[in-house]
Amino acid sequence: GNGRSRTGTCRICTFPCTDIGAKRMTDQPNVLLICTDHWPGALMGEAGHSVVMTPTLDQLARNGIRYTRSYSTCPVCIPARRTLMTGTSPRTHEVNHNRDDPWPELPTIAQSFRDAGYQAYAVGKLHVMPQRHRIGFDDVILVEEGRTQWGVTDDYEAYLGDHGYAGQQFAGGMNNNEYMARSWHLPEQFHVTNFTTEQMARTIKRRDPTRPAFWYLSYTHPHPPLAPLRDYLELYQHMEVDEPYFGEWDLPDYLYMGGNHRTLIQGEALRLARRAFYALCTHIDHQIRYVLGTIREEGQLANTIIVFTSDHGDMLGNHGLWAKNLFYENSAQVPLILSGQPLDRQGVDDRLVCLEDIMPTLLTMCGIDVPDSVDGISMIGDEKRETLYGECNVDAMATRMLHDGRHKLIYYPAGNVSQLFDLENDPCELNDVADQPEYAPVLAKLQKEMIAQLYDSDLKWLRDGELVGLPRIERSQPRPNYVFSGQRGTHWPPPQARHDTGW
Repeated sequence: GNGRSRTGTCRICTFPCTDIGAKRMTDQPNVLLICTDHWPGALMGEAGHSVVMTPTLDQLARNGIRYTRSYSTCPVCIPARRTLMTGTSPRTHEVNHNRDDPWPELPTIAQSFRDAGYQAYAVGKLHVMPQRHRIGFDDVILVEEGRTQWGVTDDYEAYLGDHGYAGQQFAGGMNNNEYMARSWHLPEQFHVTNFTTEQMARTIKRRDPTRPAFWYLSYTHPHPPLAPLRDYLELYQHMEVDEPYFGEWDLPDYLYMGGNHRTLIQGEALRLARRAFYALCTHIDHQIRYVLGTIREEGQLANTIIVFTSDHGDMLGNHGLWAKNLFYENSAQVPLILSGQPLDRQGVDDRLVCLEDIMPTLLTMCGIDVPDSVDGISMIGDEKRETLYGECNVDAMATRMLHDGRHKLIYYPAGNVSQLFDLENDPCELNDVADQPEYAPVLAKLQKEMIAQLYDSDLKWLRDGELVGLPRIERSQPRPNYVFSGQRGTHWPPPQARHDTGW
């Protein structure tokens, strides 16, 4: 009469029943997975950065494990987030560049936790299609960077409207894909980072106390627009900001066409962009502390696994490049911290890891079966990969990576360009050693292993099993940006559906 089966599972709700399974469920660790947007792995005090202030992340790193060779295998938003949420590579989830395809039919980390009896909630950016797809979560409080042109007014914009600021998210005039900067134009409580944090804190307090929780906290910054709170911008106002570094090599032709080469950002504008970017990072760092304090006051911090990472990084002017889509360190190498008292060791781990590995790591730590579809491996087990493959974009705009833990091959089919970096001796990739005789065996080995990974349209870059690539791209000056790509306007009333390609 109470709906129980002999195994102690409720036929009504599918979760272990209170009188039989409650102790086991409440002993299970909670999981807090934090993801940012555009945060390079080097931007942490514990990573040795000379300027950026990240006291919370530094403490989490000291409490747990900081992975120094952690990569986004497709360093651009949509495919990176598919990878994080499914534990699969771009080849498996079938997207290696930004496009608004429907969500793939693959098990997600959220659904895997829910199937094991967890409650699963997300707050922040998902970047999936359709936008209100919950991808396995019980509920999502959505923050989508103002993408109303795809049919959804997200929860953050609704919040602004409820408080008398309808449509004012972008009234400061900053661009979602450029590096101009100014301080935030609305009161502090209405900043998107504060909203995301407060909603996660409220979600934590509203949890079901009889079941463990999987919480996904997804910040939209430090992705532009570069509009940090004034107090955080002032923290960096009088600091000597580090200057970009430049390699002793010519940019491949592709980079003059891909939108990353923005030579107009120079001098004080460049320094302001970096200050604003760092300010956004420190703001997030302090807000994470607020979330951890909420978990602590709920009596759950001692039983919560914490992961901090990012979908990809940002070049921030290094080598004269900005943004993502590239396999240079500032774009592809991401922060990855695994922390929490359930861990039995602390320190730095230099194994090759990637976003694919987060899902199997967390499921394994919680004693949950890993779906067969997952390509990643646990970051705390004995198994370690010898090489890591990355892919981003297609045809003439493509770039590929093969990393062996020390050496990194970056390949551009346009012009058939191979670059090789010895990261042990040259962590900033200042010297391309592809033409140096002593590195010829390494180059040949990595090229061979990369060729073995190519599939579909990439195979046309080969002739008789050797790389021949595609014709060179003629270098040109940046094209006029007639549609002011990435520029938002008033969102009240909500904008009409997309009618150009400038979103």
